Amino acid sequence: MTDTELDRETWLARKPVRSPEMEQAIFGGDVAEAADLSLEEINPLNPHLFREHRWHAHFARLRAEDPVHFNELGSSGRYWSVTKYEDVRSVDGDWKTYSSADGITIGSRVDGPDPASINGAPASFIAMDPPDQTTQRKTVRGISAPSSLRNLDDQIRERTVSVLDALPEGETFDWVETVSIELTTLLLATLFDFPIEDRHKLTRWSDVVTSIPQPGGVVESGAQQRAEFAECLEYFEQLWVERRANPGFDLVSMLAHGEGTRDLPAAAHLGNLFLLIVGGNDTTRNSMSGSVYGLNRYPDQYTKLIADRSLVANLVPEIIRWQTPLAYMRRTATCDTELGGKQIRKDDQVLMWYLSANRDEEVFGANAEVIDLERSNADRHLSFGYGIHFCMGSRLAELQLRILWEEILERFERIEVVEEPERTLSAFINGYTKLPVQVTRSRP
Repeated sequence: MTDTELDRETWLARKPVRSPEMEQAIFGGDVAEAADLSLEEINPLNPHLFREHRWHAHFARLRAEDPVHFNELGSSGRYWSVTKYEDVRSVDGDWKTYSSADGITIGSRVDGPDPASINGAPASFIAMDPPDQTTQRKTVRGISAPSSLRNLDDQIRERTVSVLDALPEGETFDWVETVSIELTTLLLATLFDFPIEDRHKLTRWSDVVTSIPQPGGVVESGAQQRAEFAECLEYFEQLWVERRANPGFDLVSMLAHGEGTRDLPAAAHLGNLFLLIVGGNDTTRNSMSGSVYGLNRYPDQYTKLIADRSLVANLVPEIIRWQTPLAYMRRTATCDTELGGKQIRKDDQVLMWYLSANRDEEVFGANAEVIDLERSNADRHLSFGYGIHFCMGSRLAELQLRILWEEILERFERIEVVEEPERTLSAFINGYTKLPVQVTRSRP
């Protein structure tokens, strides 16, 4: 039996990360409005709050009344919601006290050789501490180096122009599927040197690894989810064999030949690949969709942008702040400690709510909930994290969003949202599954 076969069987035999009781406690519907709950009853982790776009008031109450907020569930244990900017940054910047090694999303500890990263997927370097995290991260860091970005600039622009020029005028279409997913998936395929004709597999695997198994969902069960992990592994193993023999400047080659990753088993490679797929897909595509939705919600800002295209430079960090595509990250306390006047116990889970920190009125002002294209400190947002896990693809994400809006302003008078979007059922991915729009092209 090969290492790869052993890894695959290990995943498929793994116990679920969450028990049915925990699923109901965290994910049950019918969440009351924040004003109707006692402080102790507030638990912002419920994904229905995000799909229904009702999370704002829950976090506003926590920032104002209980910035380090305690919850406990039988199967998931103790966890704290950290909602203020400085507290989130403090946790993210102290990996010795707040470790990533037990996973980055809420959940029970997993039986098996590695802790879960996201929904039971193999662990990646984002779910590690130094020195392993430093070594593995360094392996793929070159893909986002300034020289690499310069080489990608023309290709990103060419593809963006091609996608935008093909959009139908006067017809309603889904911006998420037609533009956001298409552009991010094309770039991902380039970064992996992945067969273009199979590029939508990358989107599928990204959705699978971040989804909550449920009837009618992206995946219906944990077994289906793990089976699709195995399918992804099988596909990438073929690429690893090719790149070991003929390496190029792509993420698969970097992992296959990197000093800190070349001797890892297939499952460990796949964990890092899932991280890079989700990081390059969900985050950027939801910022792209959020930019269109957000400017329609604040049409005065859209008008201001049309009148002064130089505002694109500040649009990019402001949209990433306002959207916050990854709502939170988890850490685990390595010792008894204190945060915000609360006593955190060793092994407590600590959820850093970037989405709430990015709306902290003490940092971003009384209008932190809205889009303000002239916000002077928009680039202080925490959407890319802080400290050793700061998103290494941040410049690439900014580049894609900047080019998209430069080209939108060149060819469209307006992009109009014609229906409210459908949103992701997730408290981790703050995103969109559908955004119906119409475009009006500029006339000479």
